[in-house]
Amino acid sequence: MGGREELSVSRLGSAMQSPRTRLSRFRFRPTRNAVSSWRVKPSTHRKTARDPSPSEMNVEPWASPQDQAAAEHARPPTHTPSSQDQEQHPDKLCLDSFWSEVETIRQGSGYADLDSARRDSRQSEEGDQEEQWLADAGLSNLISEDSGDVDDAVLLSTLTRTQAEAVQRRLDSYTLSLRKRNKPPPRDVRDIFNSPIAQTLRPESHSEDGMASVAKSPLSVLTPEQQRRGAPKEEVFITDVAYCEQAATFLKQSKLPQNNGHRRREDGTLPRVICPKCRLGVTCIQDLSHTDMKKVRQLAHIDMTALCDLLELEVKRLKTGKRKIPESALFGVPLATLLENDQKIKPNSTTPLFLQALLSFLEKKGVDSEGILRVPGSQSRIKLLQQNLEANFYSGGVSWDEVSPNDAAALLKKFIRELPSPLLTAEHLNTFNAVRDISELKQKLHMLNLLILLLPEPNRNTLKALLEFLSKVVSREKRNRMNLWAVATIMAPNLFLHKAVPSRLTEGAEKGQAEKAADLMRLLIRYQDLLWTVPNFLMAQVRKMNENSNRRYQFYDRRIKNLLRKIHTDSREKPDKNTSEPCRTVKIQVGDLVSGTMEIQVNVNSRASDLLAQFHRQFLCSPANGKGKTRRNGSAAYPDCAIYEVGGNIGEHCLDPDTHLLDLYNSNPGGEWVIKLKPSAGRGL
Repeated sequence: MGGREELSVSRLGSAMQSPRTRLSRFRFRPTRNAVSSWRVKPSTHRKTARDPSPSEMNVEPWASPQDQAAAEHARPPTHTPSSQDQEQHPDKLCLDSFWSEVETIRQGSGYADLDSARRDSRQSEEGDQEEQWLADAGLSNLISEDSGDVDDAVLLSTLTRTQAEAVQRRLDSYTLSLRKRNKPPPRDVRDIFNSPIAQTLRPESHSEDGMASVAKSPLSVLTPEQQRRGAPKEEVFITDVAYCEQAATFLKQSKLPQNNGHRRREDGTLPRVICPKCRLGVTCIQDLSHTDMKKVRQLAHIDMTALCDLLELEVKRLKTGKRKIPESALFGVPLATLLENDQKIKPNSTTPLFLQALLSFLEKKGVDSEGILRVPGSQSRIKLLQQNLEANFYSGGVSWDEVSPNDAAALLKKFIRELPSPLLTAEHLNTFNAVRDISELKQKLHMLNLLILLLPEPNRNTLKALLEFLSKVVSREKRNRMNLWAVATIMAPNLFLHKAVPSRLTEGAEKGQAEKAADLMRLLIRYQDLLWTVPNFLMAQVRKMNENSNRRYQFYDRRIKNLLRKIHTDSREKPDKNTSEPCRTVKIQVGDLVSGTMEIQVNVNSRASDLLAQFHRQFLCSPANGKGKTRRNGSAAYPDCAIYEVGGNIGEHCLDPDTHLLDLYNSNPGGEWVIKLKPSAGRGL
């Protein structure tokens, strides 16, 4: 990927480089009980000092919601964790609240038919799991009798070795299940992975340089001085390398002799996450077009499955039956239906209007209320409030002036748990729950990041809105007495338990299960901004898919496979990337304000923010346009514009202001740069 740089930190072990890979007859047999020996004691060596250069990767801490709130007033030199980060385990009051929430859910009106719901959540017939998996991964053509190799090869060509092994395991399992049912397999697995086109498209290992940096990266970075002062741990969160490849490297390194006796002790405190920032900037979920996000989800599905295989997490996808939807305007209505109805009123809505109103009220009146979310409201008042909202919300006849914050908070939790299907979806809820059993924090964050990408857009946007509110509650801990553990412990049952999915809570291990569920909820709240980004390795794979799709017409004639292989080899032997200062033409489509083009000279230090500043000076502030408005304090107010990368090897991509334009040009020379207004509401949070 354009703009990839090396991150040099203290050495974990010997650098391990991915071998050259080909997509042919993989036979992967993971070592049993490898995970138990995986955890490595963090190195305390100091970082290697070196002079910064234009190609240096920016290493910046991922700001917590508390850090962001504090930054509005002053920018502290270092991150000081708040008390909720320093607490190691939930106290007795938190655990009591957890089981109180569980009991409320079990006694709710929707749990009268819990047994029938669990019967509906049956396991799929043998073979159906693999068939559905291949469909979700965009590889259903692999098991179609009339499919060709070209469509398969476009996606397969982007996979890393570990990802490809995960695909082959599912194909092997699917073929075996067909044989058990005395059905001939539609295609032989060897035909798929040994096809000339698949081998031609198969790239060299994407991550040889990146894996070397992962091998040198410690699981946590902590100097002896920080240890003496009790400073929080730091985690380096690398996104240039596929998460499954990182896990494979760590598993191999855990078997090295020098690492056998070293284990990192997890004390429950949340570390400071340092996210190396690629020169192409950070890509948030809402920055990509729907077409590119579909490809991101397919690739994330494959990487998550490969990661589960390495961590020996067996996750079964549940098949839920159809359930009767109550005649209600707000509660018990599927999120997609609710959002579709709301978009007729407000077209750009990304979350239900009712939820927006409820969260807005709680942010104004509830975040400072002591015990918010924990203190129960009046059941009679909650019932009347719900009836009033059902009847009068859309007509505007609801007054929030007399509503108790505790009643509104209880209604928020009721809205979430009465959804016909879990907010985290029935398909992925078991996988979310399985994340609780992963020992390494970094791998938990990897799994959560991939799962967030896999959620349907209405569910993902609603979850983000909820987590942002919970973060605001935690930030007012001194007033409401609700720290991170308290909020996470109370909200966990409402997200991880649902009437449509059998519960994993078992008697005899209640305390441990409650802590694990609360810890997972804590990670979602604390690291939500990090989790709502698209990893760099997925962006690189999407670009590769688009490049292969653009030249897919070449793959129909098998007689030119040698030429294709030569082209592919030549592409790896290209000279160094362009370091000159090209001149680019930028299109301007800022609504009715201004349109046209502008020229920009791109050098190694040019950033997207510089281009926007030049646009403001050249067009919005010119006497001819006079479009810039002046605020009361005398500063200029400009329309909310952004630079979009369009075409080439991407569909549409809203650029991070810190994107280095020369690296972007080298990564996608065929793409156009367009300045236009941001949508009033994004495609999703």
